[in-house]
Amino acid sequence: MDLSRPRAKSQSSVYLDYNATTPLEPEVLTAIQTALQTAWGNPSSSYEAGKKAKATIDTARTNIAKMVGGKKEDVIFTSGGTEANNMVILTAMKHFWKTFPEAGGGGDGENGPTQHRSVKPHIITTNIEHDSVRLPLEAFQKEGRIDVTFVPASKLTGRVEVQDVLAAVRPTTCLVTIMMANNETGIIMPIGDIMRAVRSVNSDNRSASQPRILLHTDAAQTIGKVAVDVEELGVDYLTVVGHKFYGPRIGALYIRGLRHDTPLYPMLYGGGQEDNYRPGTENTGMIAGLGMAASLVNKDLEKYESHMREVRDYLEQQLKDRFGSSVQFNGKLPGSERIPNTCNVSILGQGLQGQRVLSRCPHLQASVGSACHSHNINRPSHILLAIGIPCEVAGNALRLSVGRHTTKQDIDLVLQDLQEAVTAITAEEQSTQNSC
Repeated sequence: MDLSRPRAKSQSSVYLDYNATTPLEPEVLTAIQTALQTAWGNPSSSYEAGKKAKATIDTARTNIAKMVGGKKEDVIFTSGGTEANNMVILTAMKHFWKTFPEAGGGGDGENGPTQHRSVKPHIITTNIEHDSVRLPLEAFQKEGRIDVTFVPASKLTGRVEVQDVLAAVRPTTCLVTIMMANNETGIIMPIGDIMRAVRSVNSDNRSASQPRILLHTDAAQTIGKVAVDVEELGVDYLTVVGHKFYGPRIGALYIRGLRHDTPLYPMLYGGGQEDNYRPGTENTGMIAGLGMAASLVNKDLEKYESHMREVRDYLEQQLKDRFGSSVQFNGKLPGSERIPNTCNVSILGQGLQGQRVLSRCPHLQASVGSACHSHNINRPSHILLAIGIPCEVAGNALRLSVGRHTTKQDIDLVLQDLQEAVTAITAEEQSTQNSC
């Protein structure tokens, strides 16, 4: 594998926002172009062009299943992570209404609580989730359709702990949905331990009249960086997001034992594609690209992980060497592990807010937090505040995430940018104080 191939940068810029999105690998772009040119038929058609499109989709499904340690028949394609996450949430709600007697089960399960369904489904998540989980849960809670517990992440470890999740379980709990790794800090959640503990609640402590607790993780930030195995994690559902691992902007959802074990209800109704779970004529080109991105992960994950960790660690060492005690790493907490590419760092000092520092860096392309919160760039990250980072430190945070092809020379240029920016801003602050 050639780690010096084209990356998301030009000679005058260094891109360190790979947690936001990644460029297409050349093989992925080729797979998309080839599919658009040669597998353009409708996959539902029985003639040759349709058969070729269907075979392309089947190959992609097989590669994705292998990447997450599942079966190909348990994978469906979606428009992206947001759709997959919403589908899981809505499925858990509908399954509760259909199967829980005290909620008036046995109906169509479409509309939620009525005068005959006084008991609401309860969902457990965390206070550091991506908006594609947090916002639908908040909306459904506001509408009175569900109850939600947002389990707080530990201020000691930055992750949600098993005992805190178990303490939140109620007789009406129908879903636990927790991200596999946080997109801002890079901290990996103990998903396997949490799901095993909840499964024991399912099997040992629940009567037949109580709902099954469905188990979901959004693996957007871990796929392509660390090994992801649905058997080790013990999840019922796992979200796959293509553009986080050098694939196109579509996604997939893994469902354990789809069709016979774990429920899935469609959000849309139409032509019956994806066995009616996700109707709509398949986007063969993008699916081919997603499958190729998965194939690359299957082949080279160990090299990707090792390279990113080496470059990220070099970045952090250089930050310590050049800024000394003025740097604080916001994701390096005792008892926690991080994905290998992420460094969330604050450079301490008056006026060194993250966005102000970035605005003075001519080469560095990075962010102060999640791309989904870019409209709130002047506010400290609620994720950092939730794990106990003081407001004045969180306000100075930079999220630097390296990629497969980031080099140490790139990091040297970034450090030069940061040093010059900090020196200039500090001088401005001192000048302002002196003039007062």
